[in-house]
Amino acid sequence: MIHPHTELRFINEEVGHGVVATQLIPRGTITWVLDTLDRELSPHEVDAMEPAYQELIDIYAYRNGKGNFILCWDHARFVNHSFRSNCLTTAYDFEIAIRDIQPGEQLTDDYGYLNISSPFRAASEGTKRKVVYPDDTLKYHRTWDKKVSDAFKHIRKHHQPLLHLLSPSQHQAIEGVLEGYHPMESILTTYYYPQNGLGSTH
Repeated sequence: MIHPHTELRFINEEVGHGVVATQLIPRGTITWVLDTLDRELSPHEVDAMEPAYQELIDIYAYRNGKGNFILCWDHARFVNHSFRSNCLTTAYDFEIAIRDIQPGEQLTDDYGYLNISSPFRAASEGTKRKVVYPDDTLKYHRTWDKKVSDAFKHIRKHHQPLLHLLSPSQHQAIEGVLEGYHPMESILTTYYYPQNGLGSTH
């Protein structure tokens, strides 16, 4: 489920629709949680679908560390890519704002950690990276982990409308990190290893 202080808007002809903040979403806010209405589909299930459905899965779903496709039921599936994304995923099936997101600003992800099937050239943002690759997580997980870790420290400072959707184990993991009982798990756990058919152990 996407953060409630967002709405779907048409951005432009190149981008299409996107998810826009309707209020300030501070750094450290949980912006999306994998919930019970989101659909998880195995590769076998997707292969058995009609081509029209496969095309929709290819456009709107991401792949988790097990290699399964996750199709979000709400407008979270319209969150666009940015090499300077203001949200990042975590190893705990939720995303977090890594900086303040202003009203009217798009919520963005870095598609490099979504286990895409093939590379694509993204819209130019003046960044060194120009192309999103399926194995970007292997290259950038340390950078992303640092940004998520810094944002984690702010979780308790803000109202968290999505907190009630987290499971007891997710709550326990967050508290363990915040209290210093154990280190934050790396985003690398979300990477799918297609070469040998093995996903993460998380």
